[in-house]
Amino acid sequence: MARITASVFTSHVPAIGAAMDLKKSEEPYWQKVFSGYEFSRRWMKDNTPDVVILVFNDHATAFSLEMIPTFAIGTAAEYKVADEGWGPRPVPDVQGAPDLASHVAHSVIQQDFDLTIVNRMDVDHGLTVPLSLMCGDTKVWPFKVIPFAVNVVQYPVPSGMRCFKLGQAIRKAVESYDEDLNVQIWGTGGMSHQLQGPRAGLINREWDNRFLDRLIDDPEGLASVPHLEYVNEAGSEGIELVMWLIARGAMSDVAGGNKPTLKHRFYHVPASNTAVGHMILENN
Repeated sequence: MARITASVFTSHVPAIGAAMDLKKSEEPYWQKVFSGYEFSRRWMKDNTPDVVILVFNDHATAFSLEMIPTFAIGTAAEYKVADEGWGPRPVPDVQGAPDLASHVAHSVIQQDFDLTIVNRMDVDHGLTVPLSLMCGDTKVWPFKVIPFAVNVVQYPVPSGMRCFKLGQAIRKAVESYDEDLNVQIWGTGGMSHQLQGPRAGLINREWDNRFLDRLIDDPEGLASVPHLEYVNEAGSEGIELVMWLIARGAMSDVAGGNKPTLKHRFYHVPASNTAVGHMILENN
């Protein structure tokens, strides 16, 4: 059967993608950010999966205020890199895994989660920046990707607990697929940041690191944190962190297995006006 072997968590700051694309990653400001991913790129080469289920949020590229799915799964064979206003990033198009994606969609919907099935969409920095951070400069991404978009832009947004339980449903779906596949699930976005209003530029180091602690040791308790705490403590865009709970909910310990192994943890501020968090957990 297919199996989820690891979860990866990372911010998806658009300025990080720009720094890579403009060859600025060795500049003093950016080198501090990219140093946190040196281990991860080595780990990625040694632990390359067949498929990554990549949880991200669209930034008004594939979806707009005219149509806002709470959860959307990509079932296409290929995804073009989006033009977000300054041309597409100079990175490879993304190859999908339509058979597994369709199976996951069927299984998760049968577990009473309503998913929007997307057969064509362009993918923006929310998906491509994590790929670049983990894989570096490449002509072809080394695995197939299932884009899994979550609405954390326009309220109402899903609760942390709903996301955590969705991760559990995704794990069951993957494990019921009869092809022998190595699958990783990535949660992206965050950490604390606010892009507008009188609190623009807010970063909360203490809250962010407590979130990382609980993501490792108390994920179910963390899933109970209400939206208002995210807004108060992590800024208006800090709510993106509920997407990390989808990836965490897919790990085996949540279903009674062994606790995952923490392979890497990194935290840095600032990158642009955002706190950058990153972690790798391996299933046991």
